[in-house]
Amino acid sequence: MHAKLPKSSDNTVFLNIPYDAGFRRLYLAYISGLIHLGLKPRATIEIPGGRNRSDKIFDLICGCRYSIHDLSRVQLDRNPPPTPRFNMPFELGLAFAHAKRDSTRHDWFIFETMNRRASKSLSDLSGTDPYIHQGTVEGVMRELGNAFVLQSEDERNSVTEMMKTYEEVRLRVRKIMLQTGAQSLFEGRVFRLLCTTAVKAVSHSL
Repeated sequence: MHAKLPKSSDNTVFLNIPYDAGFRRLYLAYISGLIHLGLKPRATIEIPGGRNRSDKIFDLICGCRYSIHDLSRVQLDRNPPPTPRFNMPFELGLAFAHAKRDSTRHDWFIFETMNRRASKSLSDLSGTDPYIHQGTVEGVMRELGNAFVLQSEDERNSVTEMMKTYEEVRLRVRKIMLQTGAQSLFEGRVFRLLCTTAVKAVSHSL
């Protein structure tokens, strides 16, 4: 049990997504879109390795005002033995528990590629409407705007403007990878530099 939960920051969003090569474009879209809306994404790849990782993940979720849970990777992977991915539902469960047990407000959102699949794969959350992005960058931007509707009211936060931020971030990926010597896009230092790049892209557009 945690003696004291960290106070959440009003603009932080815990980003619960699959880390795989096929998700690269949507990963960049979430980072770019959230920052364009004035929000600050946080992710488990910021957490250093070591013991009690699940405790650190829970602390990170508790420190965020919102959380996004992309459940679009429920299918079996191709590597033997064929296995579904449980990290995303597990972290959704942590966010759900935090929202239930703590007086600090925490809002969570489910994002999916296909309509009605979440209600089948996770029937306990029946009645929760997921945001369907159809597996496209534009879809992620659209649904982020729907989830964070107050932030998206400004005309500068249209999908068209959010896509401009995404393109600037995407064009910087190769340089960031070379700069960090990273083996994967899904590394903590790369994540922070992608966020910084998105912040700069937004400031240049103002």
